[in-house]
Amino acid sequence: MASLSHPDDFVIAADVHILEVEPRVSRALELPVDLNFAQLHEVLQAAFGWTDSHLHEFNVGGLIVGAPESSDDGWSRRQTFEATEVWLRDLEFPRDEDDSLRILYVYDFGDNWRHELVLRRIPAQAGVKYPRCVAGKRSSPPEDVGGTTGYFDFLEAWLDPAHDEHRAMRRWAGRKFDPERFDLDATNKAIRKALRLWQGDYGFRLGRP
Repeated sequence: MASLSHPDDFVIAADVHILEVEPRVSRALELPVDLNFAQLHEVLQAAFGWTDSHLHEFNVGGLIVGAPESSDDGWSRRQTFEATEVWLRDLEFPRDEDDSLRILYVYDFGDNWRHELVLRRIPAQAGVKYPRCVAGKRSSPPEDVGGTTGYFDFLEAWLDPAHDEHRAMRRWAGRKFDPERFDLDATNKAIRKALRLWQGDYGFRLGRP
């Protein structure tokens, strides 16, 4: 892969899906290598329609990347590396036939939404603004639905007009929610907005809601 040896030559294609949710909720992203992991968090939040209301972390080959203060509870001996200081260009890709790299992104330690990212290098295209979403399937579960089990129960009620909780779940999720909906243009607008509002650090550190 000599043609992709220099960071200016390539971007990173990321096939991302939420684990243990079927049918699959997925996004196909193309990311510039000059993103740090805090910015990658913002891109993922926008791409999946999450509201950045909970803690998160990345697991990169066993190394935890995120906000160190979120795991500083006095009990854990695990080190969390500062996300604003780890960049996509720092990733080491395999040099064999399978040149993809897998990392795990966990959002909301209560609901435990685990996202697998399969990363590979692809040639950068002239005139294209990165990051961008190029494809996707289905809407993310609503926030605070109770994880995969809670989401299954929610969908059962949401989809069945005869279910005792149908009306309550429809009101709770809101009229705009549709589990099958994916809007590529709206997703890319959300990604651009998230990075436009980026001020160099996590929003919670800067006092943003």
